[in-house]
Amino acid sequence: MLNIILTSARPEAMPDFVQALTSEAQVHLNQVHSGAEALAAVEVAAPHLVIVDSELPDINPLGLVQKLLRINAMVNTAVISPLAEDQFHEQSEGLGVLSRLPMTPDAGDAAALLRKLRQILGL
Repeated sequence: MLNIILTSARPEAMPDFVQALTSEAQVHLNQVHSGAEALAAVEVAAPHLVIVDSELPDINPLGLVQKLLRINAMVNTAVISPLAEDQFHEQSEGLGVLSRLPMTPDAGDAAALLRKLRQILGL
């Protein structure tokens, strides 16, 4: 079972992405709406992946990634970002972000992300 946390105040903006993740029998998706909720969830149980939206009410996405890594340095992260891939890579360098996702990720993005995650985990 893959435990994934989606941290977004706007899950309704990505219905195909959420549906693709939740339709996988081997995925448990926990949806939270703020950085504080994500941090609390990671402290309780280490997920395989935390997906961080760029539009959170209480923290910037890369700041949240840094805080998540302080709680558990082994947590995998993906960030939904409006930045171009090269700009995102430059800003997130050293944080080990698994993937940058578009602002409106879809089912194809979910499938690609799960493939990367399974590859990293050796599943």
